[in-house]
Amino acid sequence: MPKDGKMKCSCGYTSVESKITEKKKKSDDIVVVDKNEENLPRMPTDCTCGNTEAYFWTKQTRGGDEPETRFFKCTKCSKVWREY
Repeated sequence: MPKDGKMKCSCGYTSVESKITEKKKKSDDIVVVDKNEENLPRMPTDCTCGNTEAYFWTKQTRGGDEPETRFFKCTKCSKVWREY
């Protein structure tokens, strides 16, 4: 602990002798996103419906030493599939 007994965190919290004395002011900005809006990137790929474009995202579904799983969602029929 510093000589003055005051510790400061990068998030804005300040404490004196383990008691929080000051908090960072939270932002009042709220971002609203329509649930139906697709904000994912798109890529060319083949779907069983005949469409050639799909949204995609990645997620770590297995061990940390394994590659991420890539998920696709057809832009036409909304079918979801994955690629390991």
